[in-house]
Amino acid sequence: MRETPLSNCEREFIRKALGERKRLDGRQAYDYRTLKIAFGYDRGCCRVDLGQTRVLAQVSCEITSPKQQRPSDGVLFVNVELSPMASPVFEVGRMSDQGVEINRILERCLKESRCVDTESLCIIAGEKVWQIRVDVHVMNHDGNLIDCSSIAAITALAHFRRPDVTVDGTDVIVHTIEEKDPLPLSVHHMPICVSFSFYEQGKFLLVDPSDKEEKVMDGKMVIGMNKHREICSLQVTGQMLLLKDQVLRCSNIAVVKVTEITEWIQKALENDRQARSNGERFGFREAVVMDTVTTNQMNPEKIKVEETDQSPAGSDDEVTMETSGHLSDEYPCKEAYESNSTYFYYINVRRLNIMF
Repeated sequence: MRETPLSNCEREFIRKALGERKRLDGRQAYDYRTLKIAFGYDRGCCRVDLGQTRVLAQVSCEITSPKQQRPSDGVLFVNVELSPMASPVFEVGRMSDQGVEINRILERCLKESRCVDTESLCIIAGEKVWQIRVDVHVMNHDGNLIDCSSIAAITALAHFRRPDVTVDGTDVIVHTIEEKDPLPLSVHHMPICVSFSFYEQGKFLLVDPSDKEEKVMDGKMVIGMNKHREICSLQVTGQMLLLKDQVLRCSNIAVVKVTEITEWIQKALENDRQARSNGERFGFREAVVMDTVTTNQMNPEKIKVEETDQSPAGSDDEVTMETSGHLSDEYPCKEAYESNSTYFYYINVRRLNIMF
């Protein structure tokens, strides 16, 4: 099924909103959507929600023969599946261009960065090694599949446990969970992809573009980075030219995003570990929710409220408020109190967000 294109009115509306530094969902230019991380009952099963985009990653393992070029290294295989359940654009049994792009980016980000110690997966050099398979299933597509898939894949790898083995000569005994505790994978670092979309030849920049924003963008840059400020992969697509300062600006933004997302991944893993060890409920019901990932730190500021007296038959009511910020989410409520034929108006500010 062909993708439904946006109308000219929708394209012009989105471009005009970007020119006024506004987005359709009310986010700032560098804000992520709501991020949710949940784990399944089995080890290595992770579901990540990035707004309405949902991705499920499942890690499995099997014993296989190593490659001839690396006889003492295990194998890490990444597979991405785009089903019609996620979007009617995707077809069954046929990998689209977008699916091929996501698969290659994840392979470069995970395999070529050597985030998983493949030498620790060796059982008998040249004969038997562990093959780790990461299956990424896209359940719903609402934009920015690359970031959501990378978070799900690396979180599932860190959550996975492989069976313990015993080598007796040429025989390999795989122990069950009841016999020996499974072993975690040796994950050196967590590379995470951060996507940037550009508009009007790089004049405007957005982080975590939605589905409609991706259809209007001129080009896209994907930076794979870990919290140690190491760039694992970099890809630029689209018909545009970027300056060196723009690339450096995106890399500085990616450092902040990757650091905060890594902290939430580690927090989710720790909560799941404690729930399993304490015998509490765990699984998809228990999710770690991150409201926003943003580089804009919002600090509250005091406001000045001036009270004005007025008789019932006087001029219009006046309420003055001086502040450098803007009110959002909850508006101030005015409560009028009548005392000696004089009305006093008070402003009760429940929440103040300073937006720059």
